[in-house]
Amino acid sequence: MISTFIGIEIGKRGLISQQQGLVTIGHNLTNASTEGYSRQRVEIGTMSPLYMPHLNREETPGQIGQGPLILRISRARDTLLDQRIVAQMGDLGYWNTRNKYILMLEQIYNEPSEVSVRTQMDKFWDSWQELSLHPAELPQREAVVQRAKTLLDAIHTRYQRLSSTRDMTEQDIQTTVNQVNTYIRQIAALNEEIVKVEAMGDNPNDLYDRRDLLVEKLGQLVPVTTDNRDPNEFMVHVDGHVLVQGKIGRTFETDTDPNNNGYTMIRWGDTGTQAFIKGGSLGSLFELRDGDIREEIALLDTLTLTFTDMVNEIHQNAYGLNGKTGIAFFTEQPRVNNVAGNYDRNGDGVYDSTMLHRMTGSNTLNAQDQVGIAGVIRLAGAQGPITIEYKPTDTVGDIISRINNSGAEVTARLTFDGRLELRGTVSDNLANPDFVIRSVEDSGEFLVGYAGILNASGAEGAFTWDRADAATLLRDGSSFGVAPIAHPAGWIELTNEIKGDITNVAAGFGVNGRPAEVGNGDAALAIAKLRSSTVMVGQEGTFDEYFAYAVGRIGLKGEQADRMGETQARIVKNLTDMRDSISGVNIDEELSNMIKFQHGYAAAAKFIQHFDQMLDTIINRMGV
Repeated sequence: MISTFIGIEIGKRGLISQQQGLVTIGHNLTNASTEGYSRQRVEIGTMSPLYMPHLNREETPGQIGQGPLILRISRARDTLLDQRIVAQMGDLGYWNTRNKYILMLEQIYNEPSEVSVRTQMDKFWDSWQELSLHPAELPQREAVVQRAKTLLDAIHTRYQRLSSTRDMTEQDIQTTVNQVNTYIRQIAALNEEIVKVEAMGDNPNDLYDRRDLLVEKLGQLVPVTTDNRDPNEFMVHVDGHVLVQGKIGRTFETDTDPNNNGYTMIRWGDTGTQAFIKGGSLGSLFELRDGDIREEIALLDTLTLTFTDMVNEIHQNAYGLNGKTGIAFFTEQPRVNNVAGNYDRNGDGVYDSTMLHRMTGSNTLNAQDQVGIAGVIRLAGAQGPITIEYKPTDTVGDIISRINNSGAEVTARLTFDGRLELRGTVSDNLANPDFVIRSVEDSGEFLVGYAGILNASGAEGAFTWDRADAATLLRDGSSFGVAPIAHPAGWIELTNEIKGDITNVAAGFGVNGRPAEVGNGDAALAIAKLRSSTVMVGQEGTFDEYFAYAVGRIGLKGEQADRMGETQARIVKNLTDMRDSISGVNIDEELSNMIKFQHGYAAAAKFIQHFDQMLDTIINRMGV
């Protein structure tokens, strides 16, 4: 028999359902501006009917309904769209970070301007040109010294700004790693809490929103993907590695890299193995610090080392106004204090390597002469030995060009007096020192008897840096230079002899061991001609080509970063706008639903009121 009070229960359930709807509407409206919030909806169904077909029942027509029931409170969310947004966040973080730092590099170059390195170097060459016209005058020598000081100040300033920018990326890396670890721990903690709530049969919508927001923020820092196929273990991956698995979060640890000036490297906290992040803001910071900014510093070091070596080479062979010769114009600080370049790399007290920056042959060559011999030259490269083949019909210039275009970490040129010079460049491998020649081998006679650099052909005569006294493998009459200490752009200066006495500034070459004539300006002219001579500044032939390459490259990087950043921002905006149209709170829609629930609540209350009046009549007014 149906209970007399069933109507009260139905009305009560109606009140509860409509009230919960109003509460949910209020929750939506008050969180309309909350970051990451998803619109929620009360899903109302019907209670199970009073009579079921398989149970005993009275002879009543049909099933007796028992009013509404709140099935669930769900959130409006498109899982596939969320995954697309998270996947795009890594690229957005990458390009935004890159764009910011490339803009800093463009401002450091400050080209063209009166204070740029390019402008100061042009004035430096001009001062030598003027000295070549007035080799006996002191004012022109004073101008050379002052222009040199101004140029060095510009180089030092650029180096310091580049170095500080690299240090800034280092600080950003440490901060970002800490932020990544914080997000990982928070996501893992939310996973644990969500599983507990789900076990009670509830939908923790606000916890879902918070977790999704943290995953998006994490996705900007490192390129992550999500996997929630197992409802009990929400997973986050980065570059194929598990980052979060349920309540377990794998964090990162920072460590110093001895091969990279003590800068930070990251390891997996649980295994200790080195972690490599190739996207997101963190990946961009590593790429900027160890790639772009390091390359800019290396280019500046290469420029500094090349032009100071070239000037010193000529200046030491020329005579000053006081008749002195053999004086270097710029300081040279070798990496090691051993004149043969011997160095103890592993710190066991025994020399185990030879650190040479340049080696110059003993024979005078002509770039247009055919060599008339054949062989294969092997030089050190970033990924291993580089082979350069030469034939009898090749000219000296052909072989030099082939070496410079081979990708080897060695460049070649003819000195001002026609001798072949090999120079070490910046190494792409952080484990290898910069400006150090690591291996030179020739199966034929070009580097041996023809140029006069090596003592013997083949492997037995090859120069390799991973042994002591390797300089003894060079031919008698050849010369070499010990590798400089790190970052010449930071320490290069004028020598004390030049700063103390401007008459030491050389302008002319001597003849047969006699000092240059007072009016001889050949040496000053030779230095001035370095501006457009093929001196091999890294992979660039002349100083002018170097500046064009350096400025053009940083400009193109800036243009690429700006365009890609803008493109990625538009992609993410389109996706988030699409998500907002699904998950965002629409005020008008919420107000409309609020009116609906208000009317429903009023109807349920009216129903209870009338049913109460009916019961009052039955109980209090009948049967008397």
